[in-house]
Amino acid sequence: MGVYDHIWAKTPRVGEAQGLPLVDHLRQTAFWARRVAAAVGVDEEVAAAGAWLHDVGKVSPVFQRRLRGTRPEGTIFRHEIASLFFLPLLPEAWRGPVVEMVAAHHKSVKKDVRELGLLDLDGNEKSFEIHSAGFDTWCAEACGIMREVGLIGPEAARTPYSLEQAWAGYELAVAYCRERIRRKEWSLWRGVLMAADGMASALAEGGAADRIDAERIFRVPDMSYYASRRHELYPLSLMDAADARPHTIVTAPTGAGKTDFLLRRCRGRVFYTLPFQASINAMYDRIRHDLEGTGADVRLLHASSMLRNEGGRWEERILQRHPGASVKVMTPHQMAAVAFGVKGYEAMLADLQGCDVILDEIHTYSDTIQAVVLKIAEVLLSVGCRVHVGTATMPRALYDRMLALLGGPERVCEVRLPTEVLDTFDRHRVYKLTNWEAAGSVVREAVERGEKVLAVCNRVARAQELYGRLAEEYGAEVPVMLIHSRFKRGDRAGLEKRLVGELNRLPAGEGCIVVATQVVEVSLDISFDVMVTECAPLDALVQRFGRINRRRTPETRGNFRPVYVVAPPDGVREAAPYDAAVLERSFDLLPDGDLFRERDVQRRLDALYEAIPDRAEELGLLAAYRDGRWRIGGLIHQAKSALLEALDIDSAACIVEGDVGRYRTASAAERLAMEIPVSVRTVRYSGLNRLPECGSEPYVVPDRAYSPETGFLSEFARPEFEDVTNRFL
Repeated sequence: MGVYDHIWAKTPRVGEAQGLPLVDHLRQTAFWARRVAAAVGVDEEVAAAGAWLHDVGKVSPVFQRRLRGTRPEGTIFRHEIASLFFLPLLPEAWRGPVVEMVAAHHKSVKKDVRELGLLDLDGNEKSFEIHSAGFDTWCAEACGIMREVGLIGPEAARTPYSLEQAWAGYELAVAYCRERIRRKEWSLWRGVLMAADGMASALAEGGAADRIDAERIFRVPDMSYYASRRHELYPLSLMDAADARPHTIVTAPTGAGKTDFLLRRCRGRVFYTLPFQASINAMYDRIRHDLEGTGADVRLLHASSMLRNEGGRWEERILQRHPGASVKVMTPHQMAAVAFGVKGYEAMLADLQGCDVILDEIHTYSDTIQAVVLKIAEVLLSVGCRVHVGTATMPRALYDRMLALLGGPERVCEVRLPTEVLDTFDRHRVYKLTNWEAAGSVVREAVERGEKVLAVCNRVARAQELYGRLAEEYGAEVPVMLIHSRFKRGDRAGLEKRLVGELNRLPAGEGCIVVATQVVEVSLDISFDVMVTECAPLDALVQRFGRINRRRTPETRGNFRPVYVVAPPDGVREAAPYDAAVLERSFDLLPDGDLFRERDVQRRLDALYEAIPDRAEELGLLAAYRDGRWRIGGLIHQAKSALLEALDIDSAACIVEGDVGRYRTASAAERLAMEIPVSVRTVRYSGLNRLPECGSEPYVVPDRAYSPETGFLSEFARPEFEDVTNRFL
């Protein structure tokens, strides 16, 4: 046991009596600070100094009592403030960067949501007195730790560190922060420390600090595999990607080799964004397989990625939400913090700096999220990222806006397929139906032919209803499956595996029926024979059509498969989540009984969307970066509510009554597997109980409100269906 192991950095984990020694945490943070600094191009020694110093204030007995659960109620003590007392021990040139790392690694220095930032508390004339209580006693141990880790030399022991020097460090930090917040720019140094601190803490909790391959974490991936994969069936694979312009916009149908081309355009570490969980999972599996054996660190990041990585490599599970990775596959929502300056945005910006970012299928987002993605792209350009946009369909208005943002043709490699090549991607005949009843004979004939049928609904409730009818009629003849977003996350992962790995690979002549919602639209590598779908906006329909006759082989060229589109319902409410007028116009633009020609897609889209709604002005007051510059002061971040408001997030988590006991004691991944994502509006005013201070504080719904076969059943998510023993959780 070390001399200072009695001084903790963190409380003990469950089942352990000893907390994490502060010395160990500082060593690990400094280790990672050096590596993050090297990756982003700042001085490694300065970064290490900030890491050594950032938690030294935890030596104070006030903080140590807090870790042991004996702190008196109402005591205000910010360890980062106490750490700044030792600034005078550092070289003068290092002090500014170190202040940025230490002062704000947990809080905004001013306007903190709880008013606990350095400058917030400085308004209390007793702030220094409170944080320096007993300084003469704990100062010696703090200096001893700094000598042990090498931050200060042995000569510092010859003259005891005084309270006057601590006051000088405090004043220096306050003065620096007052000046720093007047400069409207983000702090790379803060980002470096937050990244390193998070990684050190994650690895400590995982017990993996000494086993991680640090060199792999920030390794640039070897993309030569994609350059070597060439085939005439995939025309983009035959095109030269070595264009000197930094950015890219590729418009091409499903199956043209778009993903490979975008990856060939990348020169550094890669962030790959997609809209849907299922498509993200599929892309992650694909890239990880492609780069296997190259040493690349490929990571997955979305709401259920922790669950998805269960059983994978231990370093993936531990580090998936932290900076680094050769390739990271994610949604733009995980990146949106950079546009709105919410907590942690500097660490993400440090991670993104100079990397390649692929924004795939951006047209599938709502107008709000499209505006957010454009804002994200604006920030990415400011930190030297190369931005690559890929889409099968994009309205001209959105295309022009993205092209202008990226710098126009002089800065953007624009790729489209010639008309004669597009014609080789024609693979669907479209038939219009007046209602679902008219599809009955279509499904029957497809089942009798041993074909795979995909039925797509716009809302979960309608998908559940349709599944019930089809399962009852055909369940004895062929497999019938339902997939949508409102299953337990654990069940959803199993359904995705079954869809892609089992039903999608059924041999010819063995049919099935899959009922789904929008979760199947984008980048999901499935190929079915027949589709029946509710009418959706034209660009969404194009994506759905891409799940039919998807495989490109010499045999499938010129083999046209049927897609049946059901006419839009009457009324605004019935059309939700889409605009009723857009649905009507989309349906009118479809052929009936004729080929759906790829050459005509752009013309049809432009006819549908003469312009896209401009949400930039609405987002302007929320965005931290606009008009080419930052609008928030350095060392300050906005409240997370700004991001939630911008993204119009309407989601909550539920668990069923029967899972309550397990949920209380489960690990984070186990809890995630039990959670059912639902709309807040479904449960907020239902009178249901929540689990306070437990995981994501989910709503507790009756067992009757969930079925592993059909998912969340909103009609039973009410107190009158609860087990009476669970009324008072």
